Amino acid sequence: MNYKPNASEVKRNIKEKLSRHFGCNPAEATREQLYKAAAITVKDILTEKRSEFRNKVNEQGAKRVYYMCMEFLLGRSLKTNLGNLGLQETYRAALSDLGCDLDELYECEPDAGLGNGGLGRLAACFMDSLSSLDYPATGFSLCYEYGLFKQMIVDGMQIELPDVWLPGGEVWLAPRTDRIYKVRFGGRVKEEWRDGRLVISYEGGEEMEAVPYDMMISGADSDAASQLRLWRARDIRNFNMGLFSQGQYARAMQQSNAADIIAKVLYPSDNHPEGKLLRLSQQYFLVSASCQSIIRDHMAVYGTLDNLPDKVAIHINDTHPALCIPELMRIMMDEYCFSWDKAWDIVTRTVSYTNHTVMPEALETWNEDLFALRLPRMHMILKEINERFCKTAWEFYPGNWKRISDMSIIAYGQVRMANLAVIASHTVNGVSKLHSDILTETVFKDFYRMWPNRFTNVTNGIAHRRWLCYSNPALAALLDECIGEEYRKNPETLQNFLKYADDPAVLTRLGEIKRQNKERFAAHLAKKTGIVLDTGAIFDVQIKRLHEYKRQLLNALNIIGIYLDLKDHPDLEMQPQTFIFGAKAAPGYAMAKRIIKLLCMIAKDIESHPRIAEKLRVVFLEDYNVSTAEILVPAAEISEQISMAGKEASGTGCMKLMINGALTLGTLDGANVEMQAAAGAENMFIFGLTAPEVEELWQKGYNSALYYAHNERLARIVNYLNVGFAGESFADIATYLLAGYGVADPYLCLADFDSYQKAHQDALAAYADPQRWNRMSLTNIAAAGHFAADRSIREYAERIWGLRSLAENKSC
Repeated sequence: MNYKPNASEVKRNIKEKLSRHFGCNPAEATREQLYKAAAITVKDILTEKRSEFRNKVNEQGAKRVYYMCMEFLLGRSLKTNLGNLGLQETYRAALSDLGCDLDELYECEPDAGLGNGGLGRLAACFMDSLSSLDYPATGFSLCYEYGLFKQMIVDGMQIELPDVWLPGGEVWLAPRTDRIYKVRFGGRVKEEWRDGRLVISYEGGEEMEAVPYDMMISGADSDAASQLRLWRARDIRNFNMGLFSQGQYARAMQQSNAADIIAKVLYPSDNHPEGKLLRLSQQYFLVSASCQSIIRDHMAVYGTLDNLPDKVAIHINDTHPALCIPELMRIMMDEYCFSWDKAWDIVTRTVSYTNHTVMPEALETWNEDLFALRLPRMHMILKEINERFCKTAWEFYPGNWKRISDMSIIAYGQVRMANLAVIASHTVNGVSKLHSDILTETVFKDFYRMWPNRFTNVTNGIAHRRWLCYSNPALAALLDECIGEEYRKNPETLQNFLKYADDPAVLTRLGEIKRQNKERFAAHLAKKTGIVLDTGAIFDVQIKRLHEYKRQLLNALNIIGIYLDLKDHPDLEMQPQTFIFGAKAAPGYAMAKRIIKLLCMIAKDIESHPRIAEKLRVVFLEDYNVSTAEILVPAAEISEQISMAGKEASGTGCMKLMINGALTLGTLDGANVEMQAAAGAENMFIFGLTAPEVEELWQKGYNSALYYAHNERLARIVNYLNVGFAGESFADIATYLLAGYGVADPYLCLADFDSYQKAHQDALAAYADPQRWNRMSLTNIAAAGHFAADRSIREYAERIWGLRSLAENKSC
């Protein structure tokens, strides 16, 4: 469906929605009502596209992919949907006739509270590309009431508040009360043999209803509209009117509250048993409802599960949805009477898995007793999978109990989700070349020896239309003028921009566009916070989840060095620098929160010294989110990608910044390695130890105190942490770096400091020559097309899912 309403039709549709849903006309409507009315009209277009596309998929018997992820960091939908549909100017004209500015309506929409960081943002980018490339796709997640949390900074401390997004975001959701499924927790499993087969029944426990809410995901210039299905939990037991009538209100509501809490918050703190139990419940609730939905839809079209691997690809994005494997086994054996061997064959040819981290705490494990209590049937199935796998592994590693134990799903009282995902998936991929190599050489090396053909790499990518075309229209206009519009659909053609690398007029315009974007961000920040930035300063940006391995602390140490230089020499000649941070720390992550406070106190101290603030500023963006990123990323000039080598799986923020012309200052970690290969080492500022060098240093025995003792500048910086900023000492961070709490400086900030500082000096030297800087920026933009999600999705479709676009299916 390529129907595009004209401005008159849009205006009529908006008026009709205002009358039907809000009982008012445009003159009486609030901005929020106009936003919702406009959003409903867009949702109607997408729903019709989705319906027509689904019918074509069913007619062709096309294979489809189901993408499971605990989070989808979508941001706002109205702007992206209108851009993808090619209706921005049409809606702008229609709304102007109604006395409303479209840009004002964009600001009425809250960021959808469905994600946290890179994992969720990647999932959102992939859904955009799946639609844009006309692949049949559905995403599955939970409909979180509050999302992660709304971050407030009070005296430098992160305070978590509920992220109330549904009142403005719910307009995009369509409840599907005709697709409700039951999910069971706890109780006892009873086994009984009848007529030669095992019959499973349950005693006790609790059941909840999974109610789906569908959100349509648009594609750019495509026939497809993908569906993101979000689940809410609902208690199925009748409300206890007797208890309520007796005044026992809390008891009457208790059962209902147990269901409500399932989708209350994304990633509840799990540093206590209740949090772990809730996380486990969330994950099973997601996969059980999603698997039942997949099976129901497949049976409605084909009437058999024998062809499931030929018609369905189920992809688990990180380990959170790994329980879909035993849940699919349960459905096939308990409800469709499949034998174990046949069910296992179907499941293992259907499921694939992306690993996103080598961090031990992110390779999920569950206490076996807790798991068995909450999910008894899943525990039974996992024990059987584990026993059969161990027999297979014994044949490959005879007598090596230690190795087999490390590879097993259940061992030492723990249930290991990553091992389950590897054992049961037909394909396992990392998300950058370096990350995939680390997986096969370390984390999953024993599995790799058994099944070398099971492992592959698909480097991450970004939704380039959103992050370039819609977020940076001035740069997109320059690209349109220079190389045409083909890059919008085929991002690899951005490489044609490279022929303008020595064109003075283009380089000058590129610099002007960056200046305009800096002014736009500065105006946004001033309006929101009152902070006034000098747009003549270089904007040095680090925007990512706050974690020790991402090394915001290393950045802080360099800033402290510059601060001390200016304290000693207030008249020091230097390029003004503004360091901008955006990050949230997990609620239970004490050190991450402490680093946030350090950054905020440095900023506060600098502001108390006006002469220093003329040349050095630090800004910590409160409640950083996708909408803020869409304004900041086009304004960034230095992109800080400084994780300890070997820890960052890929990263996607690096790609968004690259495609907008920021220059990377980073380690050879994650996607930085491939970005350097694409853009050239001379167009990035690479520093620090490589992943093999990091490993070698640990094996030799890392002593951070040696770096402290042999670098006078570094020693002064670390010592100044004891003095502190804005009246607060950070002696605990100095201790962390030198003596540690178990291991001193576990992410090698001191080891990489000297190299990091020199890379900064190199960047400032390049910035002093605008033509050189702009040429480097242009080269990065031209090389960024490879890092678009469209390329990633094509690789998944061809090499992992066996998926064809609708046009490819038709031609076959």
